[in-house]
Amino acid sequence: MTEVFEINIRHLRGLLAIHEHGSITAAGSLVNLSQPALTQGIAKLERQFGYTLFERRSGGMIPTAMGRIVIERTEAALKHLADSAQGLTNVFNNPERLMTMTQLRAFLALANAGSFAEAARSIAISQTAVHRAVGDLELVIGTDLVERRGRAVWLNAAGKKLARGSRLAVAEIQAALVDLALDSDSRSEMISFGALPLARPYIVPRAMADIAKEVPKASFKVLEGSWSELVEPLRDGAIDMIVGALRPHEIADLYQRPLLEDLLVVAAGSQHPLASVERPTMDQLRSYPWIVAPADAPLRAHWERFFAEGPRPETQIECGSVMIIGRLLTYSNLLTLLSPDQVALQIRSGLLTQIGRPLEGSRRMVGITTRRSWRPTATQRLFFEKLEEAARERISNPDLTGTWI
Repeated sequence: MTEVFEINIRHLRGLLAIHEHGSITAAGSLVNLSQPALTQGIAKLERQFGYTLFERRSGGMIPTAMGRIVIERTEAALKHLADSAQGLTNVFNNPERLMTMTQLRAFLALANAGSFAEAARSIAISQTAVHRAVGDLELVIGTDLVERRGRAVWLNAAGKKLARGSRLAVAEIQAALVDLALDSDSRSEMISFGALPLARPYIVPRAMADIAKEVPKASFKVLEGSWSELVEPLRDGAIDMIVGALRPHEIADLYQRPLLEDLLVVAAGSQHPLASVERPTMDQLRSYPWIVAPADAPLRAHWERFFAEGPRPETQIECGSVMIIGRLLTYSNLLTLLSPDQVALQIRSGLLTQIGRPLEGSRRMVGITTRRSWRPTATQRLFFEKLEEAARERISNPDLTGTWI
């Protein structure tokens, strides 16, 4: 399959101009290409995408079904570039129209690597070529994009803004290539997402396993972390979705798609003195030290609401690692709040136990967060469906994770 950086941005602009004006002659002048050059450019795009993109009719050039897919993705890609370049300088009115894929490739490699040497190695070109391409891009934009101190390189504010738009633009063109390769034996696609703690025990691995069976050439890049660690990679286009606990409020540039509700439980080691108490009192729960989540975590807010009335118990440990918490509970009389799915295996194995019933006031919505501007490919939509199926199974059969709700 064609590599995304092999696509010529000027040819893509010509594609949109032909769609708007219906002829190569009218479109060529808009993108500063002669009619023969633009004709050759569209023919090259058709070879790269593997389909005829226009029907040549007496009344003009009409996009084919596959052409419309490329046009829609291209419009989104070029808008990302235009939005990211807007306001950086007053040197050029539309600097995005002068950018090339060679420049974007080198710039994104530098943004990811943090040094010219590593960037050159990552895309297999010389350091001189990376320097030249990034320098040319800075001339096009009309401002510096990177700061240099010795061998270290980092993006300044303008560079960060342009890098975000460039990643999103490249992702749109990559999505077009994937969409048009659906019937090809060479079909391959990377599904990149962030996984929050609530989705890791069951929903995410179940959906990934189903995709691996149905789409053997699909691959995954999974980032684990907190919401604050994953939300900027989502906005940057490094990942396309976050699966886990949703935020309790609307977010202007992000869309939250709910899957299921989760109730917290009090968890402890199986030998804890409260293990056999069916309905522990608040005084009993206050009489033992607790492990609490970090101060900025939603789980910490639930714990604070749980003990809002009366004195709070001793908080001996602050920790966000479920693995560490599980071990600590088995060796002590500590208590903590966790999702049932997060301790299901330990409960099933007899290492941990659930104290009392789930907390009615602790409902949290688990779901998928995406960029509002993002449109998934067919494989990504299938992954959505598999996540929804896993959530439905989890709701209808709580014993899938060895817990009771």
